[in-house]
Amino acid sequence: MTKKTSASSKDAQSENTSKFQAFFKSSATHYIFGLFILMFALFASVAMVSFFFTGTVDHDWARETSLFHFGRIDANSQNWMGMRGAILSDNLMHDWFGIANFFLLAFLVFLALHLMKARYVNLFRTFVICTALTIWTSIALSFAFLIFEKIVEPATNGEMLEEFIYIGGPHGKIMRGWLIDNLGIPGTILAILLSLIVVLALISSKTIPFLINLTAKKAKEKKDDDDLDSLENRHSVAGNDPQSQKEKKTSWWQKTFKFSKDVDDDPIEPIDHKPKILVEDDTHKEKPFIPQSSNDGFEIVIAPDEDTLSTVETGRAFPRTKATNNTDGDKEGDEILKELGPFDPTLDLSHYQLPMLDFLKRYESNDTVIDMDEQNENKNRIITTLGHYNIPIKNIKATVGPTITLYEIVPEDGIRISKIKNLEDDIAMSLRAEGIRIIAPMPGKGTIGIEVPNKDKKIVSMYSIIASKKYQESNYELPIALGKTITNEVFMVDLAKMPHLLVAGATGQGKSVGLNAAITSLLYKKHPAELKFVLVDPKMVEFSIYSTIEKHFLATLPDAEKPIITDFTKVIATLNSLTTEMDDRYKLLEKAGSRNVKEYNEKFINRRLNPMKGHRYMPYIVVIIDEFGDLIMTAGKEIELPIARIAQKARAVGMHMIIATQRPTTNIITGTIKANFPARVAFRVTSAIDSRTILDGGGANQLIGRGDLLFSQGSDLTRVQCAFVDTPEVEKISQFIGNQQGYPTTYPLPEPIAEGGGEGFGGSNAAGIEDLDPLFEESARLIVIHQQGSTSLIQRKFSIGYNRAGRLMDQLEKAGIVGPTQGSKPREVYIQDEAGLERIFSDLK
Repeated sequence: MTKKTSASSKDAQSENTSKFQAFFKSSATHYIFGLFILMFALFASVAMVSFFFTGTVDHDWARETSLFHFGRIDANSQNWMGMRGAILSDNLMHDWFGIANFFLLAFLVFLALHLMKARYVNLFRTFVICTALTIWTSIALSFAFLIFEKIVEPATNGEMLEEFIYIGGPHGKIMRGWLIDNLGIPGTILAILLSLIVVLALISSKTIPFLINLTAKKAKEKKDDDDLDSLENRHSVAGNDPQSQKEKKTSWWQKTFKFSKDVDDDPIEPIDHKPKILVEDDTHKEKPFIPQSSNDGFEIVIAPDEDTLSTVETGRAFPRTKATNNTDGDKEGDEILKELGPFDPTLDLSHYQLPMLDFLKRYESNDTVIDMDEQNENKNRIITTLGHYNIPIKNIKATVGPTITLYEIVPEDGIRISKIKNLEDDIAMSLRAEGIRIIAPMPGKGTIGIEVPNKDKKIVSMYSIIASKKYQESNYELPIALGKTITNEVFMVDLAKMPHLLVAGATGQGKSVGLNAAITSLLYKKHPAELKFVLVDPKMVEFSIYSTIEKHFLATLPDAEKPIITDFTKVIATLNSLTTEMDDRYKLLEKAGSRNVKEYNEKFINRRLNPMKGHRYMPYIVVIIDEFGDLIMTAGKEIELPIARIAQKARAVGMHMIIATQRPTTNIITGTIKANFPARVAFRVTSAIDSRTILDGGGANQLIGRGDLLFSQGSDLTRVQCAFVDTPEVEKISQFIGNQQGYPTTYPLPEPIAEGGGEGFGGSNAAGIEDLDPLFEESARLIVIHQQGSTSLIQRKFSIGYNRAGRLMDQLEKAGIVGPTQGSKPREVYIQDEAGLERIFSDLK
């Protein structure tokens, strides 16, 4: 009995604690607290303003009365906000920071708006800025009014007037005295100016670049003056004529005009302050395609490396968003844009820095050294093998890449191409190679290509890709750098144009490294405000390394326990949520009159779309699913159908998918999937059937593994050596991003609409309690206690599938316990206590 009583008391205590926590987490509670704070800030602000007109009259009695004295006060207050306003304003002015208190009141206004969800505010940054402004303004105003105080003090026989106001408050007066005693008046001026620059730098990231441009402009003007003086002296030395004497007396702008008009061979170049990419000229300027010929005319071409950065950037700030020219003639939008400037989606994380190149490992020099013995031996074997079948060769050329050498042959006239293509196995046996691939004919060339693996294979590092000039100067929306081609060129694609990517290959052939390379190339280019990932990892170990960037780059369902999705039931819910997000985005595009997300975001940045009407900046969403085959085997159509919907429609709204599988069979990669994934990456597979499933043709079964891949888009087929990025490199990148300031939560996906939802009680509005789910009452109590209408909360607490949890939520909506879906926000809970809940239960019965 005692044990049961103890257990029940613990349950009651736990329930009370949950109610207490739910009360403080409630949006209604936040709104009420915010409203109180806002009213207090407005009350204090008006009282402060009134103080400058009535403070002298109220000063005597206000100084002697406590703000918390609620007894009768025998005084006639002149303050606009009454006696409490007079006492409060007098205390703020004489005991706090003087006029600078307005900045603290401004912080309270921002805090109130944040709690009321009227505006999202970075509270920590706002508090630091308001505090810094308060302290600096208090000291600066006290110092500025120092002369006035020295005039007033002698006029009152050495005593300050009682009516005199310390404009910066006692804090400013004390700090001013301390600074003057230690630094003197000139040193205090310098300290105030220096601290002003620091405060402005906290407020805006444009402060330091503006000062740099300003000083550089002055330096340029000084250089112009010096050059003009030097030119003038040369003219004077060359001929002491009256005209040159006259030029000495002309104004500066006249000399500048004369100089720029007459002296064309020695112009003064303007200083360019834009960041430049430095290229290693010493390693690449003398490295064109280098033909090397043997005695019999065999030509070998070395594929040159891509230009790379000569200096490693140690912390690259993200470039700011710029407004584009407005052509729609929206006068109201023009006025708003002129007043507020373009909207900057990166402003919340304005100090975000892109990852450093130091995190990526540099391998040994990738300069290709030709083994002439190997090349001549391969050339002779190719010619000999073809000669056995009466196929004479007119010309042969070799292009040496990092892992593959391409031999281009030109047969004699009259030789059928199919005859050479059928000798693929014979040539492979003759060359003793792991596997060769014959391209007959080479696209755009009158040659036949034979790809042969090198004996000494080079590693293509991710550093060489990210540091390449092609990657750094690319303007792709979603750049994915996969590696290098046979000709040693960086191979990049734009995911936004593909628009989805299918990756397949046998186990251990480089799929995971390829996915990491794709993610890394996006992280090195995009700001968290511009890109979100949805990572699905049934193996639970591949993507866990990215959990540290959850508040920067990851999107999840509301109340998701983990940022990386590993449970197949959560995968179904997430995919359904993404289809809801897709539909919501299409509605916004329709309202905005835009065809795609790029046009929509440009309008939003140029302030052509009103956020109060539901418009918002849309980041790109990239869904990456590893081990897609395992999900299909587990969930089947429940997985395939939402993927097909997203693949068919989501391109225009900025949602793209990358799915990977190690089982490229027809029951995994179905016709629906293939039809909607035109871009495909094939790593090595075990059979020609699997290759045809992925690429609609052979070739993937002839790859050599270790990152060797074929990229197919349309009719083009490109062989690429995938860039290698190791786990420690990815860890450093993730930790660097995770240690920076992030958003308060992950990017919330909308609450998905469950299958069969709509009629909560078995499709009848008058259904009774017998038609409800057995967990209906428990779910209702859970929702009311937590005051949060979330399907994932029900799913997690009762360990049930998503579809059942969705039907429970629909039944709760039908019963009037929760409201309808609100996009990414949880449903509103209409019932505030269990008494109201019991009345609903009794009505249903």
